[in-house]
Amino acid sequence: MAVTDTDATERVEPEPVAAQDPSVSPVVDHSAAHLHSPVPRVAHHAPAPAPAPALAPTRVPDRATHGVKLAKISRTGDRVFRSMATSSGLLIVLLVLFVGFFLLALALPSLRADQDSFLTSRSWTVAGNELRFGIAGLFWTTVLSSILAMAMAVPVAIGVALCLTQYLHKRLAGPVSFVVDLLAAVPSIIFGLWGLTILGPFLAPGAEWLIGKLGWIPLFSRSVDPKGSVFVASVVLAIMILPIVIAISRDVFAQTPRDHIEAALALGATRWEVIRTAVLPHGRSGVVSASMLGLGRALGETIAVMIILTTPPQGGPFTPSIFAGGETFASKIANNAAEFDSPSKTGAYIAAGLVLFVVTFAVNAIARIVAERGVKS
Repeated sequence: MAVTDTDATERVEPEPVAAQDPSVSPVVDHSAAHLHSPVPRVAHHAPAPAPAPALAPTRVPDRATHGVKLAKISRTGDRVFRSMATSSGLLIVLLVLFVGFFLLALALPSLRADQDSFLTSRSWTVAGNELRFGIAGLFWTTVLSSILAMAMAVPVAIGVALCLTQYLHKRLAGPVSFVVDLLAAVPSIIFGLWGLTILGPFLAPGAEWLIGKLGWIPLFSRSVDPKGSVFVASVVLAIMILPIVIAISRDVFAQTPRDHIEAALALGATRWEVIRTAVLPHGRSGVVSASMLGLGRALGETIAVMIILTTPPQGGPFTPSIFAGGETFASKIANNAAEFDSPSKTGAYIAAGLVLFVVTFAVNAIARIVAERGVKS
């Protein structure tokens, strides 16, 4: 006879409710039902929801046909600003052309009436009806003083720019740069008076030493009092153009890529080697353009040179020495401005001013070309 699970399993009957303590809540034990169930349970899953009906496709308007409506944007400000900027650029070009044509138109009658070679003669006679004038002496003094000033100013300016950007701390470089920039605010007449009364006597012993040692060379021969010579005027010009060359060179050196400097330092380069291999090559074009701009400033200086230079006698021998006197284009025009009483005299001096204008314009154009080539490279 088979024994079922129900007979084999011993049933546990709960105690009657009346037999329990009325103060205790009745507890029903469901552990047996959870631990063992003779009937397997079947899980019922809810049916999957029916898919939503497909919506009709929304019609997108054809943008090519109808376009996109945008807010109205006014272009009046752009047009006005572009017109003003273009007009300003054209105004500068027309102004330069006007100055050139003005000088040429007033100088042509005197150049045609000139009885001497304008480019090779040193004579300057414009009194009366006879016109004999040339620019050879003026050109030599102007170029000699400017080149000598550049030879003294450019090395000092490069050294100061490197010191401000590579050696000095930023807290100290700022005030020093500010003081250097203030040199550009000093009037030319102040530099001229200072050079005549203080710098000339101070440089006189050094000039006498150079004349004694190198006087056999025509460039260092004695001609006039060294206090009023081209040498003193060149030193004053060098001081005057220092702020221009320092400011531009400083900005160019400060823009040297930091990666180049750190790469050179990582390879074991010293500070000077970093400057020689990374900083100077990067700023070469900027230094050249700064030097050209400084040269243009030196060529056109008037008051300071006029005060310092000793005017040589008319018809005297030509002396190429830096310790000689002379006149530049600008100082010649400024010294004789009172003689502009006739068109012929005025035309002679304007002809000299035309040459100075062309030389200065050419120098600045060369500086512009060099700067653009450096940026492209």
